[in-house]
Amino acid sequence: MNVELVVVGTFSDRIEAELAASALEAAGIDSMIREDDAGGMQPAMSFISGVELLVRAADATTAGEILEGGSHSVPTDEPD
Repeated sequence: MNVELVVVGTFSDRIEAELAASALEAAGIDSMIREDDAGGMQPAMSFISGVELLVRAADATTAGEILEGGSHSVPTDEPD
């Protein structure tokens, strides 16, 4: 089974990417973080290419709206 992944955000460090991934997880969207840091041996390499957040292509639009704070933000239990 081949699943197409797309980049929905590029961040300056892993912490920012993990925060964004947490927001997507809360909305039920699976994601993964990709960074080029030589397996953790050269963390400064991430500053060159950034840290990418990937989701399934089918979830890209909704994920982008969540990350931008759009109308499809994470639902809450609070009444309007």
